[in-house]
Amino acid sequence: MSGDLKSGASGGMSELATLGGGCFWCLEAVYLELRGVLGVKSGYAGGHLANPTYEQVCGKKTGHTEVVQVTFDPSQISYAELLEVFFTIHDPTTKDRQGNDVGPQYRSAIFTHGAEQARVAREQSALAQAHWDAPIVTELHALETFWPAEKYHDNYYARNPQNPYCAVVVAPKVSKARKLFLDKLARR
Repeated sequence: MSGDLKSGASGGMSELATLGGGCFWCLEAVYLELRGVLGVKSGYAGGHLANPTYEQVCGKKTGHTEVVQVTFDPSQISYAELLEVFFTIHDPTTKDRQGNDVGPQYRSAIFTHGAEQARVAREQSALAQAHWDAPIVTELHALETFWPAEKYHDNYYARNPQNPYCAVVVAPKVSKARKLFLDKLARR
């Protein structure tokens, strides 16, 4: 299996994917709209400080990446499909940056849950390279620890659509994903 297995709410099996592609609000908003996604939690991975806060991570000294941990049903959406969306909704060619968000916490990174996810991530990165002029710089690491972000980050875009950052940065990514991945959207 490609990720940590859990029993899902419907009794089926679910898996985890942990992805960093800039601000976690953007990734969360997009992934929450996909069929087969059972939940998304913003958090931090890849750093050296236990239980970091948002302020500490934004201080750029903890080594953490802002990530989302996606719980998904692999019978409805595959890990490869999640990565196809990932490599489309952020710029995987810029180191430590997404647009005006600059710093190591915004780096492009995939934190894998096992050897199969690592294999699929390498494969999807190679496939995605054909769509980018510059080299993909997405880091690939085995997940050691996922630290959940503070609760106020949960469902941030849905709760704050008029926030200027949400309107200018998050909304266009959600619109792009809706247009490009119409076949992957949950029926609401």
